[in-house]
Amino acid sequence: MRSLISLILLLFISPGMATAEKLNLTIATTHPATMPWAALLRDYFVPVSTGKIEAIYPSIDLEWHQAYGTLYKWQDSLNGLKIGLSDIGWVGSLWESSRLPLQNITYALPFITDDLSSLLRVMNDLHHDIPEMQQSWLDNDLKFLAATGTDTYHLVTNFPVRTVADLKGKKILAPGAASIWLEGTGATAVNGALTTYYTQLKTGVADGAVTILSGAYPFRLHEVARYVTLVGIGAQFVGALATNLEVWNGLPQPVQEIFLEVARDYSRLSAEAANQRYVESLEALQSEGAILYTLPLIEKEKWMKSLPPLASNWVDRHEASNLPAQLVLNKLMLGLKSEGVRPTNSWGVDLLGMDK
Repeated sequence: MRSLISLILLLFISPGMATAEKLNLTIATTHPATMPWAALLRDYFVPVSTGKIEAIYPSIDLEWHQAYGTLYKWQDSLNGLKIGLSDIGWVGSLWESSRLPLQNITYALPFITDDLSSLLRVMNDLHHDIPEMQQSWLDNDLKFLAATGTDTYHLVTNFPVRTVADLKGKKILAPGAASIWLEGTGATAVNGALTTYYTQLKTGVADGAVTILSGAYPFRLHEVARYVTLVGIGAQFVGALATNLEVWNGLPQPVQEIFLEVARDYSRLSAEAANQRYVESLEALQSEGAILYTLPLIEKEKWMKSLPPLASNWVDRHEASNLPAQLVLNKLMLGLKSEGVRPTNSWGVDLLGMDK
């Protein structure tokens, strides 16, 4: 792999070398740069990390090949990085429930919080503090750098939704691990991703989607599904910036430290950008004719009560595979509590007694 060979050369180049060496890295995402986490890789992670690396190794000319939404499809976000199609990239853990099981905890906890910034800080801490969280990435030949997430999920449909009962018999797009949010509503979950939703809605494969407004607007979903029902299913950890493990192991420690430092800032900025994009998207959807409706609290509570015990089911399933699921759940909820977040639904976790 050309980029890997170039990276390994870093180990042998001293800052004092006079001859310039051009090094190539490929960074890729499955979504275009219209999405906050992709745009910030282009606009922040790449230029900032490049500047820091070239300051340490002035003889190096670091050149990036950047592919946002063009190198591989959403189903291949993990495999594309694992097999070396890219060196660094965004991996959507929400489509990898079996290979990244602990990472999908927030999808087992709908309605906990809309506070994306707090959620990502906690998820980064969990990866730092719980070895099994890092190990799941290593088992897939990847190195976790930093968490990414989305603004809270709502409904975008081609029919009006005024009650939870309106979902009965409808086909609703719900990406990967989010399909369990529809259990008990009478709707049928259909898999997909933002990059496919427009066509799926237009062709009748689905009647609507549980989705993020920061994605629904740039992908023009309101053109084929004009009803936007504000539910607040919750912000989510959806994936992470990661590197191919072989590439990572070929980097000198100073470069590794730069990537980790810049990635943590990228994670924080991506949450801020998603929150801002949410506000802008909500205004734009309304101005372009989308029909907005806020699901009444009583209906939201009906939705929550209709769901099975998702959190305990998630814990039991993964504890049976010798994964520390209960520890992850407890630390997540305790972390949110330390952030000042009071979950809309605590999923049976004793928040008052957790830190006694």
